[in-house]
Amino acid sequence: MVIFVGHNYINTIEKRQETVQIPKDTKKTLFFYRDDCSDCQSIFHQVYWRDKLTKQDVLFINMNQPANRKYIEKYNLTAVPTFINADNQRYSGTNLDKIEKVVGKN
Repeated sequence: MVIFVGHNYINTIEKRQETVQIPKDTKKTLFFYRDDCSDCQSIFHQVYWRDKLTKQDVLFINMNQPANRKYIEKYNLTAVPTFINADNQRYSGTNLDKIEKVVGKN
């Protein structure tokens, strides 16, 4: 039951289409995703829980929110999921080891 509730909670978080404001001097890793993207869905739970349990400070940005699409040009996004850290290191894809190299740099 706890796993099911946790799974549903994360799915609710993933589906949120909140407008996100990225501060200029943010030290957070930016995680650009779409809630209808199968690659994004395949890694969302791992990234979310790793962020919560290890305090890696990831900013989740759902690109299905029209107001967030301004970041496509600003960050030269060509695919989701894409991670960009404070050192401007980036990775687009689902390889968890490569994601950790970018996210773990904070």
